[in-house]
Amino acid sequence: MLELRDIQVFYGGIRALSGVSLRVASGELVALIGSNGAGKSTTLKTISGLLRARQGAIFYEGQEITRAPTDRIVALGISQCPEGRRIFGSLSVRENLLLGAVRHKGALDEDFDRVYDLFPRLKERIGQAGGTLSGGEQQMLAIGRALMSRPRLLMLDEPSLGLAPLMVEQVFTVIRALKRQGTTILLVEQSVHHALDVADRAYVIETGRVTLDGPAAELRHNPKVEQSYLGV
Repeated sequence: MLELRDIQVFYGGIRALSGVSLRVASGELVALIGSNGAGKSTTLKTISGLLRARQGAIFYEGQEITRAPTDRIVALGISQCPEGRRIFGSLSVRENLLLGAVRHKGALDEDFDRVYDLFPRLKERIGQAGGTLSGGEQQMLAIGRALMSRPRLLMLDEPSLGLAPLMVEQVFTVIRALKRQGTTILLVEQSVHHALDVADRAYVIETGRVTLDGPAAELRHNPKVEQSYLGV
């Protein structure tokens, strides 16, 4: 479904990605793991069109989207839930969700119902301002907003960041449910244990380069991953 070939991205004169190549097959959950500043979020932003690759190419379902505008990328079926949630605090839960329904044609009931089935708490707070929600509820809202565009490829950037352990488990329960429903997912996650537990395959990114990749179960027992990311 998605393929990156030798992507290079710069912030001014600083190289952020140095020849990143990866692929995501339809129905897969692929994780990107690595330390802070390794280039994981930069990779997602480049796929979304928020950053531009200086070299390399990005293909989605066989179509090159390297320089496509962000609205076209969303229209093709790619949606990103950003790091830090980025909800609109003064808008209600319903209004935040409506902002995600950019691809929708027709009634919205099915999309709202899907989000509320995954996150019943949002339905209870439908008229509440987003800024008054707890951190976990705001993360639910951010994921729900991304789902409102009916993505075929959902990109999640640090969905567990700053959440209490119980809420982290709830978020990953939802991620598993989305995978079972057939949503293809590209996951950036600093909690390597959770990422490898839910992923089919994973890529390790260090200083803008892919240094390891393979089935998640194999990477879990890779000595370098154990030492650097799992505390073994």
